[in-house]
Amino acid sequence: MAQSLELLLIQFLMPDNDARRQAEEQIKRLARNPNVVPSLVHHLRTAKSPNVRQLSAVLLRKKVTSHWPKLSRPDKASLKSALLDSITLDNSSLVRRASANVVSVIAKYAVPGGEWPDLLPFLFQCSQSPQEEHREVALILFSSLTETIGPTFQSHMADLQSILLKCLQDESSTRVRVAALKAVGSFIEFINDGDDVKIFREFIPPILNVSRQCLANGEDDVASIAFEIFDELIESPAPLLGDSVRVIVQFSLEVCSSQNLEVNIRHQAIQIISWLAKYKASILKRHKLVIPILQVMCPLLTESTNGEDDDDADLAADRAAAEVIDTMAINLPRLVFGPIYEFASLSCQNPNPKFREAAVTALGVISEGCAEIMKGKLEDCLRIVLEALKDQEQMVRGAASFALGQFAEHLQTEILSHYGIVLPCILNAVEDPSDEVKEKSYYALAAFCEDMGEEILPYLEPLMARLVTSLQTSPRNLQETCMSAIGSLASAAEGAFIPYAEKVLELMKSFLVLTNDADLVARARATELVGIVAMAAGRARMENILPPFIEAALSGFALDFSELREYTHGFFSNVAEILDDGFMQYLPHVVPLAFASCNLDDGSAVDIDDSDNDENGLGGVSSDEDTEDRARVRNISVRTGVLDEKAAATQALGLFALHTKSAFAPYLEEALKILVRHSGYFHEDVRLQAVISLKHILTAIRSISPEFAEISEKQKDVFDTVMNIYIKTMTEDDDKEVVAQACMGVADIIRDCGYAPVEPYMPKLAEATLTLLREESSCQQVESDDEAEDDDVNHDEVLMDAVSDLLPAFAKVMGPYFDPILRNFFEPLMKFAKGSRPPQDRTMVVACLAEVAQEMGPPISSYVDRIMPLVLKELASSDATNRRNAAFCAGELCKNGGAIALRYYGDVLRALYPLFGDSESDNAVRDNAAGAVARMIMVQPQAIPLTQVLPVFLKSLPLKEDREESISVYSCICNLLLSSNPQILTLVPDVVHIFAQVVVSPDERDDVKTLIGSAISHLVSVYGQQMQPILTALPPAHASALAAFASKR
Repeated sequence: MAQSLELLLIQFLMPDNDARRQAEEQIKRLARNPNVVPSLVHHLRTAKSPNVRQLSAVLLRKKVTSHWPKLSRPDKASLKSALLDSITLDNSSLVRRASANVVSVIAKYAVPGGEWPDLLPFLFQCSQSPQEEHREVALILFSSLTETIGPTFQSHMADLQSILLKCLQDESSTRVRVAALKAVGSFIEFINDGDDVKIFREFIPPILNVSRQCLANGEDDVASIAFEIFDELIESPAPLLGDSVRVIVQFSLEVCSSQNLEVNIRHQAIQIISWLAKYKASILKRHKLVIPILQVMCPLLTESTNGEDDDDADLAADRAAAEVIDTMAINLPRLVFGPIYEFASLSCQNPNPKFREAAVTALGVISEGCAEIMKGKLEDCLRIVLEALKDQEQMVRGAASFALGQFAEHLQTEILSHYGIVLPCILNAVEDPSDEVKEKSYYALAAFCEDMGEEILPYLEPLMARLVTSLQTSPRNLQETCMSAIGSLASAAEGAFIPYAEKVLELMKSFLVLTNDADLVARARATELVGIVAMAAGRARMENILPPFIEAALSGFALDFSELREYTHGFFSNVAEILDDGFMQYLPHVVPLAFASCNLDDGSAVDIDDSDNDENGLGGVSSDEDTEDRARVRNISVRTGVLDEKAAATQALGLFALHTKSAFAPYLEEALKILVRHSGYFHEDVRLQAVISLKHILTAIRSISPEFAEISEKQKDVFDTVMNIYIKTMTEDDDKEVVAQACMGVADIIRDCGYAPVEPYMPKLAEATLTLLREESSCQQVESDDEAEDDDVNHDEVLMDAVSDLLPAFAKVMGPYFDPILRNFFEPLMKFAKGSRPPQDRTMVVACLAEVAQEMGPPISSYVDRIMPLVLKELASSDATNRRNAAFCAGELCKNGGAIALRYYGDVLRALYPLFGDSESDNAVRDNAAGAVARMIMVQPQAIPLTQVLPVFLKSLPLKEDREESISVYSCICNLLLSSNPQILTLVPDVVHIFAQVVVSPDERDDVKTLIGSAISHLVSVYGQQMQPILTALPPAHASALAAFASKR
């Protein structure tokens, strides 16, 4: 075989393609025989051509895995010996590298089985050889062997440290230093205990020294390896950074500040800071590194990109610095806001426009993370941004428009109270001569207006006039953002948008027939806008208008454009909501399209490096038997357009089911299969929509009358599937928004279905909820060397508000039987009420316990002594939401807390009193305080000094905002009247005046008005003469309304 194989190897290396192909086929055939191994070893040792020796090594790597168990002991020994000789003696670096790769493959099987005891001593010896080539190849082998026998090195870590430290400082060879750097990085994943951690930390100073030397010599690619190592250190679960974080940050800041360095290496340095901010934020705080980082990042915002191409622009220092500041604001908001605000305040007045641009950019990017702090400084921040919106420089105005959009997105609802000064500025910005500024101002307009509601109405006409004109005259990119802005106005104005609907829909027709690739994004936005406008106009106006738009939307699926399909699924979701049961006629057309999008290939593209070297075409020789070779994955990419399309289609299936209910029955089985699959999808956006849609599927199948046993059984199966997925998601999903949605789904199911069907799942539900309250679920794990301190914690609005809503849902269906479960939940829940926690955490706890008390009843009395001190503190909070929830909780505790709560009546009344005064500016707080007093009076009237309390109580009425308090407040007054309480009788004129306002209010409930009518009827029947002048003094409309309800008794 040896002679024929040699000829084939030579033939394979010929330039003649036919000869190569013939040789490859015959090599494949010979390679199936284990005897090919000794033949290849022979040629590795003896072939004169380095290309033949290299090819022999490549083929050995490919075939040795399958043939190793079949080789005789002498053949194995010969192979190992030949490889080590090749590594040390061959004069071709390509052959040495190829042989090293074979060693790595064989070691996977030979070392653990004790078949190659000489390998590691050989490598240690080789790494200390005076020959550069030997040292380099030994280090390369150390790196590659970690992929196959990594744990074997753990017992040799001390020896390795000595070798690697020496090689890192090998000034005679850059190649050795580079190989040493790579070897150090390859060992990171095997460092997990204390001694190895200490050993590894000693590598960091020499790594930094090597990197500095290389940067000074222009060897950026070597320094790049160091940053890759630092990246792995940050991501490692072992606490490898230690105090070295200081020098790593210092080095990274030096590099990213050096404008003479290449953009790629600077970006890597900035990325290290970004990863530290994301994963090791508490370490940055502990080492007081936040300010030094910001002192470098803020000036980087002022750097010019100097007309870099798109690829370099993505790596530009100003853009990367903005991302770092954004990440730091999310993870360390209290430490970030002050320095950034100071920078913005100074830079906004700088004569250099890049500084003014940086000022508003910085405020924009921190608005998400620092939202709660910025809400308290909103006027000052807005002043800077709105002033920049009038700047003479386009770049500054564009950045200001972006910042305003960020404010609108993240500083709700406080930002809306400033609409009077913000909207006129946006109106001016949409007329800006710069298309870039216009585009960003449309974004700001879209973000600002969406949640305004009726307050948008005074601005609707001028805004629509400008937007419609722009839609007809602007280039495509502006038309697209303009359509988004119109959509936000339609969402905010609702029915008031109807006068503009016809014009907008007419304009959309020209977009819905576009077929050129460059125009399809505009067509997608137009499709979306038609759905939004239709939502605003309503079913009655739109049902007969929609068919041609639906036909145009369906035709778009033939254009094979993912974004268009995504927006079209969203369009049909809106149409389903508009038409409700009228949408069932479209199900045969739209459901298969949604299924097709859901079943699309995930779009992952994997690039496999399966060859040693392509220079000589050596990667072409392969075999079907190579399945055990370990391919090296170089790159994984995902087409995000497909992800967005899948998410939109998944959402659409749920909404189709929700609105057509039993008509969706033919599609339920396939839809459920998809949603179950997508609930475990790799991307959280798709999982989120699956979790939401599962609830809608359950609603649809429960709407089918269970006339047959099989339907009832199917309903039970679906219920079981949905509940099990929700419970699993609560503890195992790593995305907080997905978990929050699962919690909300569980709460909705409990409220809709009652306790009986949920009872079998309660142990697991309680366990999952407890895991979340203890912050031990997968989505609550933070990759960090240590736990964050309480004063670093932000309120987890998305997740914990959803978790805390589960407790009242449980209590609602279990009543007093919820008490044993609450006992397990109570301490983990109260942890969120500690003084060091954010105020939003504390009010979350108070609101949760108030609702639990309301639903659970008397068993809450055993918790009153723990809860009431917290409630009394919260009644004096500077935050209106906290005071409001505390007042509600105080009332429920007093109502249900029995004798234990009675001890706190005096303290509660004293704490509530300021909430009735002029200093209380929030109507909802005053309404809840009135509700609390009403509950106290109803359960313990003898404990209330009514002569003092009632005048203050009545002065706060009628209720202004929180109508949920109506039944308690007005029942309390009516009961006092019906029982002829002497203290209330002296205040009847005031009571009648209040009652008259209540019965004419369109916002008040009919059952409350009926209750008031009964009380008035009672007063008239008992105190007719005294009542007559009081009623006569009322405005005629009020008197008539009272009389009408009194007569209904």
